[in-house]
Amino acid sequence: MTQVFEAQQEAFSLEPFPTLDVRLDRLVRLRKMVEQGSEIIVAAVSQDFGHRSPDESRIAEIAGTITAIDYAIARVRRWMRPSRRQATIWFLPASNQVIAQPLSVVGIMAPWNYPVNLALVPLVSALAAGNRVMIKMSELSPATGQALANLAKQFFDVNELAVLGGEAKESAHFSSLPFGHLLFTGSSRVGRMVMSAAAQNLTPVTLELGGKCPAIVDGDYELDEAAKRILWGKTFNAAQTCVAPDYVMVPKGQTAAFVEAMTRHYHANFPQGALSDQYTSIVDERGHSRLTGLVDAAKRAGAEVRVCEPTTPEHNRRRKFPLTFVLNPNRDSALMQEEIFGPVLPVLEHDGLDDALRLVKQGEHPLALYYFGHSSNQRESVLKKSLSGGVAFNDVMLQFLQVDMAFGGVGASGFGRYHGKEGFETFSHLKSVFTQRGMGRFTGLKLLYPPYGRLGRLVTSLMGG
Repeated sequence: MTQVFEAQQEAFSLEPFPTLDVRLDRLVRLRKMVEQGSEIIVAAVSQDFGHRSPDESRIAEIAGTITAIDYAIARVRRWMRPSRRQATIWFLPASNQVIAQPLSVVGIMAPWNYPVNLALVPLVSALAAGNRVMIKMSELSPATGQALANLAKQFFDVNELAVLGGEAKESAHFSSLPFGHLLFTGSSRVGRMVMSAAAQNLTPVTLELGGKCPAIVDGDYELDEAAKRILWGKTFNAAQTCVAPDYVMVPKGQTAAFVEAMTRHYHANFPQGALSDQYTSIVDERGHSRLTGLVDAAKRAGAEVRVCEPTTPEHNRRRKFPLTFVLNPNRDSALMQEEIFGPVLPVLEHDGLDDALRLVKQGEHPLALYYFGHSSNQRESVLKKSLSGGVAFNDVMLQFLQVDMAFGGVGASGFGRYHGKEGFETFSHLKSVFTQRGMGRFTGLKLLYPPYGRLGRLVTSLMGG
């Protein structure tokens, strides 16, 4: 791992500012790699999950990545252009500009839940910015990691891109390397360790974490439509998604109608239930047991639990977890304190938007907040009275798929941004450049030279001094 890092550093030193053509070539090769390796990737991801819906993999891992690549290819020329800035009047005729300079070697630590998208979409930004890149795959994604490593070797020199596997020990070593920038996606617990290791080298870090993303349904929104859209977010990838709706709040007295609507749509989407090939497995036994434990604890504490279908030994063997509702759980329970990361949906009631936002603000800042309502005034209240990584109105999770919008958290849900131009800037050093164009008495700079006389003091006072 260290040898790969040093080799990439050496290669970067020989080409510290790749041309537009070099960057476009790398992005085009990445597109070919994903396109030509798509079925290998889909099969590998499913192997790691036990079963992953092939259609979900094609949507999230393949199409989502190619969309990001195409967007960058069309815009990297514009992103690379120096940005002209206004020169302070006292220093005219000087000029200012900001140039985006590659950082050198960038590290990306990818999670297991979307192992390709969350490895390659930040890679797009890093390559567009002109960097060399090392990717550390999750130990829970060995097949996907091996598939990506093999594909990368076919399309890239290891000095351009290296995909690495390994266990937690290798992850710790990876995060200790003196990268130009390190991006980590995963849990808050591991994120803290990554940040601590990176701090030893003063490595700048982007942390994409998670949290409890609320969905609020207001009284003026069609309950059936809200149920249909929230269901998609709570079953796609079996809700093993950092921006999945974690819990929902519906108007007082609407719990029964909401659960009935969501259950009906669940059976329409999955006629064979959770055993359908369209329904993704929980990634491992530990995760499956954790979800079972959260539901059982809530039930023991008095919450009502409703499961959309009977659970059989076959469900447990294949780690298929049916959509499960927990009605009005204790707000101090583990279910309401931890990120659920699975198809378990707590359903609470609210007395209005302010009441719902009050509950949201009792917890950490979420990575996403979802509000279903038609009132523009209420939407404005959501934006001004809550703090979250992102917001989606009248749908869930789709803000993540917008390639022209920055994605990232705030507070406990992470910090830093990528996607689009913001991703390019994250993996660049934005260097400020001042150029003095005046000569002799024609430059304001002379006013700063001693000896300081009346004119200099007058100018200083006009400048605010």
